[in-house]
Amino acid sequence: MTFGEVSLDHALGHILAHSVALGEGRLRKGLVLDRDAIAALRTAGIERVTVAMLEEGDVDENTAADQLADALMAQSTGLRRSSAFTGRVNLIADSAGVAVLDVDALHAVNGGDPMITVATVPQHHQLRAGDLVATIKIISYAVPEAALGRAVTQARNAISLAQPVLTDATLIISDIQGGAGEKGRDAIEARLSALDAALSDVVVVPHTQDALSAAITQAATPLVLVLTGSATSDINDVAPAALVQSGGRVTRFGMPVDPGNLLFLGALGGQMIIGLPGCARSPALNGADWVLARAICGVEVTTQDIGAMGVGGLLKEIPTRPQPRRPKI
Repeated sequence: MTFGEVSLDHALGHILAHSVALGEGRLRKGLVLDRDAIAALRTAGIERVTVAMLEEGDVDENTAADQLADALMAQSTGLRRSSAFTGRVNLIADSAGVAVLDVDALHAVNGGDPMITVATVPQHHQLRAGDLVATIKIISYAVPEAALGRAVTQARNAISLAQPVLTDATLIISDIQGGAGEKGRDAIEARLSALDAALSDVVVVPHTQDALSAAITQAATPLVLVLTGSATSDINDVAPAALVQSGGRVTRFGMPVDPGNLLFLGALGGQMIIGLPGCARSPALNGADWVLARAICGVEVTTQDIGAMGVGGLLKEIPTRPQPRRPKI
């Protein structure tokens, strides 16, 4: 592609690079100049315009964006795409879920021709129906066919949506005298609802190992959430010990996300057990949201995954925290 100013005698069929105001209305950039457009320019007293001129082997911006978008979501479900316009295509979630990205492939695409770009939400970002997942933008009016071909090959199946696979959960709340009681139930139910899952059972028990163990054993849903009346401060504290007493195991205690440090993750047979931090009583984003979204959408969460959440894991301060990280002066 070549770019520059030409006389109207040589502008036919080329792309208008800058919008031009006429006596009435305007010609917008990106327009392929036809005879009517050139006549309108002459009538306005304009004799020269800046254009982009495609050469052999160039692919226009909309065709390039179309091809790249189709490659990125080649085998995806739960995603839809917009029509190409000015070299841009948006990928949009058709349902709730979490983004699953081939990060290395996307780096390769964005590390090639700088005119070919893909911007996405973060890996495993929670999405609602209608949320933007990615935008493909061809910056110039055309790109070389060879560069586009490489990008399309690298991009194949790099963006998908993991949709909810767990439909219901049990919430076990342990109560202490003067504690929060069922406070937070609504916030937790809203989190599940946003992922098309239901809170099918809520059990309130005393904050003792035996009572929690019995409740965990009796829970029948594939996902069990435990919210304790007293913060869980050690892997041998009441709630993790209750899980072990039930025949389960703790796979991770603590996470490098704040708020959300005091989360634990475990399993009992085929059930996933998530010990929620106290901040889960608030609707504000916390580390438990990241684990919960992945779990409901069938994305494996390992102890290494949780450890990797520390980079970017310093979240917005919750006003109700008893010990704010930034004390007032």
